[in-house]
Amino acid sequence: MAGPSDFKELEELLRARFEQLTPQQRRVAQRILSDPEGCAFQTVSQLAESAGVNESTVVRFATALELGGYPDLARLCQQRLRDKAQMVERFNALDYIESVEGGGMLARVAAYDQANIARTLANVDDDVWKRTISTLSRSRRVLVVGHRKSFAPATLLAYLLGLVRDEVHQLGAGHGSLPDTLRRVGPGDVVVALSIHRYVRETLLAFDIAKRQGATTVALTDNPSSPLVDHADHVFYVEVAGVAILRSMTAVVSLVQALASAVATELGTDTRASLLLEEELLEEFDVYVATAEEPTDELEPERRRAIRARPG
Repeated sequence: MAGPSDFKELEELLRARFEQLTPQQRRVAQRILSDPEGCAFQTVSQLAESAGVNESTVVRFATALELGGYPDLARLCQQRLRDKAQMVERFNALDYIESVEGGGMLARVAAYDQANIARTLANVDDDVWKRTISTLSRSRRVLVVGHRKSFAPATLLAYLLGLVRDEVHQLGAGHGSLPDTLRRVGPGDVVVALSIHRYVRETLLAFDIAKRQGATTVALTDNPSSPLVDHADHVFYVEVAGVAILRSMTAVVSLVQALASAVATELGTDTRASLLLEEELLEEFDVYVATAEEPTDELEPERRRAIRARPG
């Protein structure tokens, strides 16, 4: 069996074998996955020093991947560097591309996002998926944390799960509230953390504390070198490649929506009852602007009485 022929194949191989690597080999893999550009022109001794291992570990690591030694490993990282340089060059030439190709940039963005979604969902392990959905459906509480670029999909996940089950909370929404919330986290809770490179310290700290206090932990992140992985019971890897220098969050949003939909299906009739009550309360409070397809009739008397008769 031949070794990887490009960096993409190397990345896929390292993800597939990450759990089987020795602790020292994992350090090398984490270094390569998190900063391939930085590793591209390092000598074997420089890479070993940056990963905190000895040189023989790096050589054996390359051999275990069926590469022809360390030079082949460096060559794959150099290829990644050339690819990234081309991506930045395309970004800098954006005005030219738009003027020559019209809607070409939109077409490329769509192609990248479609590929990201397909790869992300194709790489989901069925057993991990089933266990995660069961946990999100049956746990006492679900707490979601994500900051900076991951804040928006974290908010969406908390919102969607909150529609189909009770006791869903987003951590860190208020200044200084995170410690107060985390001290109450424990067995029976599930904490979902979303973070991609560069990883936010507050997200990692919250995830670590939740794990230590007995909560089930679920990570949505970008590669096995992510610091969330060491604290996660279940991990989902998302593809975030973008046409230019900005990472795409499209696959993250798709995975979030798939998780919420699966939880809704798992809960079945409980979800339908919850959504019906939600709809009734929204109508009662006149939240939405009516459209031609949605007349502004008042709730029927029976439904209004049913809402008022509910406990609490």
